[in-house]
Amino acid sequence: MMNTSFIELKGRERALALLDENSFNELLGPFDQLESPHLAPQGIVPESDDGLVIARGTFNGQEMIVLSIEGAFQGGGVGEVCGSKIAGSLERVLADNKNGKKIIPVIIFDTGGVRLQEANYGLLIISEIQSAIVALRDYVPVIGLIPGNVGSFGGMSITAALCSDLIMTNTARFGLNGPEVIEQEAGIQEFNSRDRKLIWDTIGGKARFETGLVDQLVEDDITAFRAAIQTAIDKKPTTPRTHQVERFLSAINQLDPKVKHTRTEVIGYLNNPVNEVPVIEDAKTPGRGRTWFAALTANAVSVSDFPGVLVADIPFNGKLTRFIAVVSNASNRYPRAVHGEVGLQEGWVLAKYIRQAIEEDATNAVKRNIVAIIDVPSQAYGYNEEMLGIHYACAASTDAYATARLRGHAVTGLIVGNAISGAFLAHGLQSSRLIALNDQEINVQAMSKQSAARITKRTIAELEEATKKVPAMAYDIVNFYSLGAVDVLIDGINADAPDADAVKKVNDELAKAITAGDFTLGQRLKTEPAITKGRISSILVRTKLAEQWN
Repeated sequence: MMNTSFIELKGRERALALLDENSFNELLGPFDQLESPHLAPQGIVPESDDGLVIARGTFNGQEMIVLSIEGAFQGGGVGEVCGSKIAGSLERVLADNKNGKKIIPVIIFDTGGVRLQEANYGLLIISEIQSAIVALRDYVPVIGLIPGNVGSFGGMSITAALCSDLIMTNTARFGLNGPEVIEQEAGIQEFNSRDRKLIWDTIGGKARFETGLVDQLVEDDITAFRAAIQTAIDKKPTTPRTHQVERFLSAINQLDPKVKHTRTEVIGYLNNPVNEVPVIEDAKTPGRGRTWFAALTANAVSVSDFPGVLVADIPFNGKLTRFIAVVSNASNRYPRAVHGEVGLQEGWVLAKYIRQAIEEDATNAVKRNIVAIIDVPSQAYGYNEEMLGIHYACAASTDAYATARLRGHAVTGLIVGNAISGAFLAHGLQSSRLIALNDQEINVQAMSKQSAARITKRTIAELEEATKKVPAMAYDIVNFYSLGAVDVLIDGINADAPDADAVKKVNDELAKAITAGDFTLGQRLKTEPAITKGRISSILVRTKLAEQWN
């Protein structure tokens, strides 16, 4: 009897199995030899398709594109070429759908997230993939499959959380932070990465389906996956989970962060919302996010009901502008988020106040600006965070920022401190323009050095040596600027104690960024550093894809 397992298939075979017979057409395939230029300098053998298959064809007669990540190559990690193939394809699908040509996108997630050997390339390009998904959902369902073997983790779990419909098997895993990373960052008492039952009870397919974080749980069978895809195409549009702010905030407020909650308890909290909001003290813990929020808003009082996220509307450059900062708070209810991490509350509260601005300005010809003040050391690592879906909290914020841009709000990011991992994706990387202080204390990266060393099985010294060959692996802001995503580095500023001249200098650059009138992420491919060196492969992938598209 023929084996119909979907999980056991390679990435290309999975795409072939989903599309109608004789309709499979691969774009940017192995013979195009668009492989990563960043792996060989590190002694890693590249692949000629960089672990991503673009398959165009039909599904039950409907035109479809399948983007299949090969989990066997570098753990399905997203680097510059692989990620640009996904982002570029979704951008082309978006353009076609806008022009009335219906194409359904399907993404097969078998990925650990950012490819750590390319680090900041992964972060940048994942944000571009996310932007395209949010825009596409206005036209067609974006369908995500998480079959296994790897599952979906890191920034790509945030990406999967943005899909219109998610289909998963019981043997797959779906979470922001892998068990090994949680153990590294929070300790074995928080999450034992060797406890297989714990892992599947928390982030396995059945657990995710029962808590409502995926839409369909299917058997490992090609026919079952095809049927589930058709169900996703046929169903009436529903409110995306990333828009269900009050529901998730209610569940978060009911949790006792000192207790490891069971799946049954979490289901109860999600399905029985309450209006009670715990009183959270603002310890006014010092930090750059708080310092710059005060400086740029002239000490305005935050309108946020949660002290870990500061929000204020002030006139700026002749227009109302909403300034938003995630800040440290020693009195945070969730102990994994006391240092300014983006945790469960932070992600959903960010979404709440961004969406509030979108809704209040919906009928206004002039939309307020939004400025994200960025100093986020990482996302929060913890058992409760994973159980309740911290990847959805980050996705909710990502979705809100991207939607704000699409609705005509100028969204600008100002990096004043650290910008790490999923926290940066949630708060900052959906900005059409990024500005940064040129400060040696700023770190921009996909993961802490300790966790990156553990996952890549390298020493920290070996990681630091690799940054000399691949600037995207470096942590400093100057190397991040060389990739092309930052418009300007502002010199000569005391980031911890800005004076009036420093504030004026930053305000001047913010005004330039806002008035540029960008509402996409395209500018980051047009800067001088991007064109000359930083994003050469990203641009080449999109150019070659355009040549093969029609």
